[in-house]
Amino acid sequence: MKTLIKQSRDALFQQEDINFLLTNRVPRIALTRFMGWFSKIRNPLVREASIGVWRLFTELDLREAKKTRFHSMHDCFTRELKDGARTVDADPAVLGSPCDAIVGACGPVAGVEVFQAKGFPYSAVELFGDAQAVEPFRDGSFVTLRLTSSMYHRFHAPHDCTVERVRYLSGDTWNVNPIALKRVERLFCRNERAVLEARLHAGGHRIALVPVAAILVASMRLHCLDVLLHVGYQGPTRMDVDAPYAKGQEMGWFEHGSTIIVFAPKGFALAEGIESGTRIRMGQALMRLPS
Repeated sequence: MKTLIKQSRDALFQQEDINFLLTNRVPRIALTRFMGWFSKIRNPLVREASIGVWRLFTELDLREAKKTRFHSMHDCFTRELKDGARTVDADPAVLGSPCDAIVGACGPVAGVEVFQAKGFPYSAVELFGDAQAVEPFRDGSFVTLRLTSSMYHRFHAPHDCTVERVRYLSGDTWNVNPIALKRVERLFCRNERAVLEARLHAGGHRIALVPVAAILVASMRLHCLDVLLHVGYQGPTRMDVDAPYAKGQEMGWFEHGSTIIVFAPKGFALAEGIESGTRIRMGQALMRLPS
């Protein structure tokens, strides 16, 4: 029995080694630039072949998509959903999930330290790129939301709020799957990311959403900005905005799947059932506001 367990464990480690090598020990930024170009090709043969391969390796389900035909693979990546496909929790005491996702590391922020995986801490100061911006979330709560490649890739306001500032931090394009998170220290702090600082209309609480890009997907569109954030972006890194959103209103999208880390101040608590591995849909309860 012990031999079988050891063989199974060794096989798992070998699979993880192969996955890590194939998705990280490659020219990540070059592949990301290529995919950005390739995915936008508007050729029926390229489109159908690309989406067909995508379906072969993922659980891609387009039944909820607003459109039935797509111009390109990119058009499919960034698809909108039919009206009513997601229900937003209307309870004003609830902070809803900004996206469809699988919950990763989550829980309390220890000072300014959070975890990407067991035994792999990182500093929220490094993630945000600004020590002062982290202070509202000292000893608060966080949830890591991982979007797989087949999921709906747009993200929405978790509550009635106003985005006051966006900070863009250029970086690498490591894969952000669980295998990489267990092997690459401070991975989220290494990758390209944006920090959206917002204030809730209820109680004036601050929250922050940190979309993190990854290999093949280092590009994100925010409605509050008139520029596309991507690996070649050379504009200002800090942008003050005044963009109000209603709960559930679309804020932007990834060019593919990736990660959003949600930060809330002390007093917020994870909603019932939110733990690592939980599958959640946009609009479902993610955290509860202080009573």
